[in-house]
Parts: sequence; structure tokens; C-alpha cells
Amino acid sequence: MDSYRKTGIIVGVLFIIATVASILGSVSLGSILGTPNYLGSVSAHGNQMIMAVILWLIAATSAVATSFMLFPILRRHIESLAMGYVVLRIFENIFYAVGALVLLTILTVSQKYVAGAVDASYYQVLGTVLLTLREWSGLIGTLLFAGLASMTLNYVLYQSELIPRWLSLWGFIGAALIVLYGLTGIFGLGMGLTSPYALLAIPIAVQEMVFAVWLIVKGFNPSIVASKSHQGK
Repeated sequence: MDSYRKTGIIVGVLFIIATVASILGSVSLGSILGTPNYLGSVSAHGNQMIMAVILWLIAATSAVATSFMLFPILRRHIESLAMGYVVLRIFENIFYAVGALVLLTILTVSQKYVAGAVDASYYQVLGTVLLTLREWSGLIGTLLFAGLASMTLNYVLYQSELIPRWLSLWGFIGAALIVLYGLTGIFGLGMGLTSPYALLAIPIAVQEMVFAVWLIVKGFNPSIVASKSHQGK
């Protein structure tokens, strides 16, 4: 099995891990932060919060790992954009980490709130600030940077024809839609699963799973791989 084939399989698995971990993290968190007395709810579901954080960090790590795995292949086609993909994934990962730290901080605040160590209004204000920070980190990191990273990746894949162009074009359009989804949140037009704009996230979510399976089952276009390997000799 050549290195391109191994890389394709690993990247495909990483995409699936990132998606599954992200979904499970959201399921674990559930509606804990959406209740009126969310600080009390968070304190009562501390283990779920910690599990959600662990799962999201797994998702973030898997996502950024795809860029490092793909860089040696993508750089043979458009090196500047290959590096851009890595940088964008790193920034996405930073915001993921910020969101995770915010959740852990909210958990600590909720425990002190329940203990009643200080005036409750102090913790309520602090909790509101932390929730706002988490929302912004999600909008900027997991939507805008993730979307821009995916657009960059799929543009290189389209130009190089490492995968079928219909698949990379689907990914590019889906990534553009997820960026648009992030912008709707930034401009206050609505976020969350109940928002009609949430539909904008579906195309890229499905495409990434199709892309992952394609890499695992078929790998990169062998004729393109052979051509670039020959040029590198």
C-alpha cells in the first residue's frame, strides 16, 4: 500500500472521528445551557459537561490533524493554499479550545453559584458573559474558520482532480454555505438548530462524510498521484 493510499484512509477516518465526536459532544451537552436556571443545571450535570468538552477536543484535534496529513499531498499542487489550509485549521482549533475552556469555567462558576459563596447575581452576570464568549468562539472558529478551511481544501482538490470534481465542487459550495451560516449568526439573524439558517450546514456535513468514505474506499485519483510522483523524481 503506497503512502498516498495510507494517507487517504487515515484522513477519511479522521474526518469521520471529528464528525462523530462533534455530534456526540452536542448530544452530551443537550439543552443544559438552554434552561432558565442554567447555572444550577450545569452543576447538576457536571459529568455531561466534561464529557462534551472531551468529545469536542477530540473533534478539534482530528480536524486539525487532517490538514497536517494532507499538506504533503496538497503542496504538490498549490503549496500556498496547502499551507493556508493548515493555518485555517489551526485557528479553528484555537477557537475550539477556547470554547472548551469556557465550558469548564462555566462548570466551576455553576458549582460556586450552587454553593452560595457570593451574591448569586454576580455569578449570573459572569455566566452570561461566558455564554456569550462561547457563542462567539463557535461562530468565528467552528463556522467561519472551518468553512474557510474547507473552501480552501476543496478548491485545491478541484484544481488538482485528486478526487472527482463533482465531489470537491459540492464541498466548496457547502463550505461557502457554512461561512454564510456563520455570518447570519454574527449579524444576529438567528443561530441554533431551530433556526432556518441551520439548513445551510447540511450540505457540507453530508459532503464530508461522502468525502471520507471515498478516501477510505477509493483513495486519491491514481493517475494524478502517478503524474505528480513522476514529476517529483
